[in-house]
Amino acid sequence: MKDIILKAENISKQYRLGQVGTGTLTHDINRWWHQIRGKENPYLKIGDTNDRSTKGNSDYVWALQDINFEVKRGEVLGIIGKNGAGKSTLLKILSKVTAPTTGTIKCRGRIASLLEVGTGFNGEMTGRENIFLNGAILGMTKKEIASKLDEIIDFSGCERYIDTPVKRYSSGMTVRLAFAVAAFLEPEVLVVDEVLAVGDAEFQKKAIGKMQDISKSGGRTVLFVSHNMVAVKQLCNRGIVMEHGKVKYDGNIDDALAKYLEINSGDENSHKIIYKVDESKEAQILSVELRNENEHEITEFFTDQDIYIHITLRNNSYEENLRLNFSILDKYENLIFINRRALDFTGVKKWILKVPNNALIANTYIIGLALDIPKIKLLDFPQNKLGLNIINLTQEEFKDGDVENGFFKIPVEWKM
Repeated sequence: MKDIILKAENISKQYRLGQVGTGTLTHDINRWWHQIRGKENPYLKIGDTNDRSTKGNSDYVWALQDINFEVKRGEVLGIIGKNGAGKSTLLKILSKVTAPTTGTIKCRGRIASLLEVGTGFNGEMTGRENIFLNGAILGMTKKEIASKLDEIIDFSGCERYIDTPVKRYSSGMTVRLAFAVAAFLEPEVLVVDEVLAVGDAEFQKKAIGKMQDISKSGGRTVLFVSHNMVAVKQLCNRGIVMEHGKVKYDGNIDDALAKYLEINSGDENSHKIIYKVDESKEAQILSVELRNENEHEITEFFTDQDIYIHITLRNNSYEENLRLNFSILDKYENLIFINRRALDFTGVKKWILKVPNNALIANTYIIGLALDIPKIKLLDFPQNKLGLNIINLTQEEFKDGDVENGFFKIPVEWKM
C-alpha cells in the first residue's frame, strides 16, 4: 500500500442534458431532502449509458460509472478510448476540477494537470508571472519556483515572449509553457490530456521524453490520455481502456492497445461494408469490399499479392470535380498512404481499385474513403472503416537478421 499514490473508488459522474447541465433548484432541494433523511440520491437510479451516438430515453447521462483503479508511484498510465468514452471527465475528477457524483479519490501528493489549452493561466499576466502563479497553486515556495525558472523557460522555447502577456501567445506556445511548468515544478502526479497534440512534432517528442524522465528517474506518476497510440505505447507501461463511461480493460499496455482495437474494430474483420443510404447527401459512398484476382471475397492477403477494392458510389448532383480519396491507415488510424481520383459520372457506379503486388509489410491496416469537391467541401466521410490484413507468404520469408519494420517492403541490397 505504501507504493499506491492515487486511488479511485467507485467513481461515477452523472450529468443532466440540455441547456441546464447540472440540474435545477427543484432537483437540488429534492436531493437535500433525501440526504437529511438518510436516503439515497433519487437521481442515481435514472440515466442512460454514456453513448454519444444514440438518442437515449433520459435527460440524465452517466459520463462515468463505477470506476475503480489504483496507480503506483512512478507508474505511467495510459487512458485510451473513443471520443466520448469519459476519459477527460475522469481526469477532471482526478484533478479536482469537478466532483464525482459518487465515489472518492485518494491521492498522496500534489497533482498538476494539463487538461486543455490555457488551464490555470491568467491571460493578462506574463509568462513569467504565470510560472510563479502555477507554482504557488501547486504549493511551491517562491524560492523553489525561482530555482527552476531558467529550466522551465529553456524547455518551453518561449524565452523571447516570457515577459509578454499570455493572451498574446499562440495555443502551441501556451501549451509549451504550461507543460514546462507542470513538469519542472515536480508534482507527485502529472495528468496530461490530449492537449499535447496542439504542439508541433518537435515539442511532442520533447514532452514524451520529459515524461519518461520524470517517471523513471524522478519516481513520479504520469496519467496520459491521447489518441496517438504510438505515443501511448512508447510512453506507458500500463493502460486503461474506457468505453461508454466504464473501464473495459486495465492491464499491460500492449494488451490494452489490442483491446482498444477490438472495441473500435466495428466491421474491420468483414470483407465488405454497406453504408446506409442518406438522401440528404448529394453524393455518397454506398459500399466497399475486398476481393482477390479470382473475385473471391477475402480480408487477408499475402505480401506481394494483388488487392482489389470494389467501391460503389452514388452521385445525384455533381457532373464534374467530384473526387474520391482512397487511403491506407495503420491499425492506430495513422495515415500511411493516400491516392485521389477525379470522377465524372451520375447515378450509381462501381469502381474497382487495384493495388498490384502490394508492398505492405505483414500487419493489420485500415482502408479509409472520402468523397469531396476539391477546395469546396467534404461530401461523405464514413466513420466505419474496412480492415485489411497482410500476412507473410511463408514463415521462412525473413532470414535471421533480415528484420523489416515499418509499413512498406522496399528492395535493398547489401554489399561488402
